[in-house]
Amino acid sequence: MAGNSNLHDSAKNKQDEFYTQLSLIENELRHYKEHFRGKIVFCNCDDPYESNFFKYFAMNFNSLGLKKLITTCYVTSPVSGDEFQYFVDGGGQLAFLPVDGTAPVQSDKHPYKVEIKEVTDENQDGRIDLADVEYLMRNRKNTMTLLDGDGDFRSPECVELLKQADIICTNPPFSLFREYVAQLEEYQKKYIIVGNMNAVTYKEIFPLIAQNRLWLGYNSGHFWFKVPDSYEEKKTDFKVDETGQKWRRMGNICWFTNLDIEKRHEDMTLFRHYMPEVYPRYDNYDAIHISKTSDIPCDYFELMAVPITFMQYHSPKQFEIVGIANHGCDSEYDLFKPVLNGKEQFKRIIIHRR
Repeated sequence: MAGNSNLHDSAKNKQDEFYTQLSLIENELRHYKEHFRGKIVFCNCDDPYESNFFKYFAMNFNSLGLKKLITTCYVTSPVSGDEFQYFVDGGGQLAFLPVDGTAPVQSDKHPYKVEIKEVTDENQDGRIDLADVEYLMRNRKNTMTLLDGDGDFRSPECVELLKQADIICTNPPFSLFREYVAQLEEYQKKYIIVGNMNAVTYKEIFPLIAQNRLWLGYNSGHFWFKVPDSYEEKKTDFKVDETGQKWRRMGNICWFTNLDIEKRHEDMTLFRHYMPEVYPRYDNYDAIHISKTSDIPCDYFELMAVPITFMQYHSPKQFEIVGIANHGCDSEYDLFKPVLNGKEQFKRIIIHRR
């Protein structure tokens, strides 16, 4: 499928610098506004001044009613400090480079954190934007400090920040998705994160799905992400825009969350009727094969094997997720290897109607 080669590159070569477009963030997070009021939001995989997650929450700080916004970046981020130049002052704190350029620029990039507690219309233009946030940072009403470690989300100081946060929202490294979610679950955090839909089938992730502890958000599909200049050009799913910025398209991208949203309470409209000749059974398991999610019959209540894309429409009140058909041995939820008429099929989710 289009965009999947870029996902494979991420896993194979640990190329995890994929920067999410602001429009993709806005289209998803507009559905969660009631969850943010009075909360501390932590973006722990984001260079504060390059990440669109930071920009979204900073610009909407007051309308969302946030208590605090915290962002941290990783030491090897190729864009760290590119947009807002900073230096370390005599007191060991971070400061912005003055407009006249009189202060020394920090030559080596270091991971740092930004904590936003207040956003006001400092330039009196009638709206809150990044110019206001930058003004606040320059005047130290909020804090911007160096991290002691490398800024990895697993580092002790980032874990301490995680503990005080209410909601985690970011685009975590695709190659570390399993480990990232495991940490969020360990500390029982609420989260909204970007991932690949194939993660639904991971043996570390699927039990959370089956137990209704994790589900998909509103938007999914094939989306373009900004990537560093160092990423090689590709024949497909790659482009360079008029500014010279490189982009890669990722396939089957979706949002994962454990925040209750209206979408997961909406039943899917079913209009197909079950006919044995249309819905074949697997050679090695008593379940019918569903080619497309839209083909789920309205009058069948036994086991059905549906595509992974079903998860976009799943309502726990309408269906129960029983297991997965993958290798038949990955976990207690992996029920069988899907074989139909002697041919192995792509992995499936096993469900039945309630």
